Amino acid sequence: MRNTKAFKEAVVQTLTELARRGVTLAPATVEDTIEKQITTVAERLGIQVRSAWRYFDASVTADRLAQSVASYEESSSEKDVGQAPMPPIDNPELALVLAGVPDSLAQSGGDLYAVIINVAVNAWMAGHIHGEDSCTGCAGSRGPAGHDWEARMRTITELQPNITKWFDRDVWTRAVNDTGYAVTRR
Repeated sequence: MRNTKAFKEAVVQTLTELARRGVTLAPATVEDTIEKQITTVAERLGIQVRSAWRYFDASVTADRLAQSVASYEESSSEKDVGQAPMPPIDNPELALVLAGVPDSLAQSGGDLYAVIINVAVNAWMAGHIHGEDSCTGCAGSRGPAGHDWEARMRTITELQPNITKWFDRDVWTRAVNDTGYAVTRR
């Protein structure tokens, strides 16, 4: 379905309608939504997919997507969902996570998915360590500093004294580029 002219036109029309409404979504999200809509219409009406296109309206699809985005933003802002607490810029553990990106990129051969998984796991563990120091499931797993978060931060700082360099976007970008890879927009 995605290789058809009708599908490609529907995506472009829907993205245009969303832009008119001031909503930005990834094309993949719009593509998934349209594919699901057309498939559902075809199944429910018992018709072929190519016949289901006559029921497609980019404006209506854009309205629904915009409403969904607005509903999500409203519900998220009320409950502070999606607003992770940011550690201070000089946080040693955050510096380690940032510093690990270029190494992970080089080790994975440029596999951005593997890099993101590595960063996500390290960030999750850092948040777990900071936010759940009394986690009984982690007893004995924190090394010599144990559950003392401050002691852990001092240890990290001693191991890598120049942590602040990783908070400079240019230094970080140079380190990524030194691996032979770069993240660029198509």
